[in-house]
Amino acid sequence: MTSRELNHTPPAPAELRRLVNAVIWPGFVGTTVPAWLDGALREGLAGVVYFSHNIDPDAPAQVAALSAALRAANPDAVIGVDEEGGNVSRLQAREGSDIPGAAVLGALDEPTTTAAAGRAIGRLCRAAGVNLALAPVADVNTNPRNPVIGVRAFGSGTALVSAHTAAAVAGIQSVGVGACVKHFPGHGDTVADSHLEAARVDLTLAELTEHHLPPFQAAVDAGVAAVMTAHIIVPELGGAPATLNPRAAGLLRGLGFEGLLITDALDMAAVRATVGAGEGAVLALLAGADLLCVGNPLNAYTTGRDDEACYTEVFDAVAAAVQAGRLPVATLRGAGARVRAFARWSREAMAESDAGAGDAAIDWVGVAARACRIDLARGWFALPELAAAVTVVDARMGHNMAAGPTHDFLATALRERHRVTELPAGLDAADIFGAVLAADGSVLVIVDSVSSTRQRAIVAAVAAAAPEAVCINAGLAPRQDDSPALSTVHCHGFSRVTALAVVRRLHART
Repeated sequence: MTSRELNHTPPAPAELRRLVNAVIWPGFVGTTVPAWLDGALREGLAGVVYFSHNIDPDAPAQVAALSAALRAANPDAVIGVDEEGGNVSRLQAREGSDIPGAAVLGALDEPTTTAAAGRAIGRLCRAAGVNLALAPVADVNTNPRNPVIGVRAFGSGTALVSAHTAAAVAGIQSVGVGACVKHFPGHGDTVADSHLEAARVDLTLAELTEHHLPPFQAAVDAGVAAVMTAHIIVPELGGAPATLNPRAAGLLRGLGFEGLLITDALDMAAVRATVGAGEGAVLALLAGADLLCVGNPLNAYTTGRDDEACYTEVFDAVAAAVQAGRLPVATLRGAGARVRAFARWSREAMAESDAGAGDAAIDWVGVAARACRIDLARGWFALPELAAAVTVVDARMGHNMAAGPTHDFLATALRERHRVTELPAGLDAADIFGAVLAADGSVLVIVDSVSSTRQRAIVAAVAAAAPEAVCINAGLAPRQDDSPALSTVHCHGFSRVTALAVVRRLHART
């Protein structure tokens, strides 16, 4: 540390601007580079996070061209995206992911298949010019009421999640794309969604260490490039969320992790509605974070503030903290150095790896179909032949903030061979009973929580009107005796690949 830093003398304005920019990772609006973002990148901005609104699915070359334009402004730009496979995809948001999600892979429990899925995610990112996949989820989903992890996790067993986390990391990074495991120190035992409120993990540190830290240790041992923190409170670590808590960062570094530590989005309510994104950014850096994920400027809770304003809020707060002597310049330099180290690693890894179409023979629909669990209530049946009528009742409660709105993948998959009627959303159980009673052909009802009182009521109404109907459970598979009162296909997620897998199973004769 220099004498100037010891005396808290801030650097010159141009240097300060580059130092602050080097640790900020914003989102932006549009499918091309806005002027403010181009200018910030030329002044050292760390990079960007893509969201689905940055991707034009009707222009296959658009996202790669966008990435090239970003790197023309800053060759070291870190470009990241939430690309988990399954429910959470940005690059394939409209059509749905072609790659099975974590719960599918965990149910199948073939680590070599999980590694292949990681390679597929890595190749998808690399083709888009993305060098950091915000995946895999390393949370152990021990609480079935968890509203935000669920099928994004490999499962509820520590050993299983550890094995598949390591396999996914190895797969993603084998094609030269960095993996970022999330959400440290483990979001799997919460009953709150930190997008919407502060989440608390009521476990002792010993319980957390035994059951939730091993997957992160497995990722570190596999050489993971980055780790994302969670906005969760662990009482024994203090009252601050892990993202803002030096003890949480110390816990991670104690696992031997020397790579890039990234915050979860600072626009999430656990930070935004408590200390605010600007102050949260300062506290996160003081706690040991390296890269400040600003968040999605099109989230409902950022209404009225554009993308540049979201970035500026964080930039101004960090710069002011340095100028006031509250945030040491050395802290900024250290964080920026780890961001640059990742950029160097990324260039070298891409140069040394082969991003060819390996694993092309893998039938991902077949993989997802093999993972489906069938619980029979009245015996199995196969959907009738081409053009037969199918009525779909979607009883799900809506998307969570991580996945975002989803297309009706099941109805789309069914329309390739059937005449499909979708009942309007929002019908109550009595209306559904009448509509199903009058329906022609086969009936399917989709749920994503078999414990939801409302969803169970709708399933019961469908069962009363059409006892031969089939329930498609896109959420966590329950214990055998807790299945709905219909023959049920537990498909462990809701995406294009799982929808096609369900249709394949429904067309099978056994």
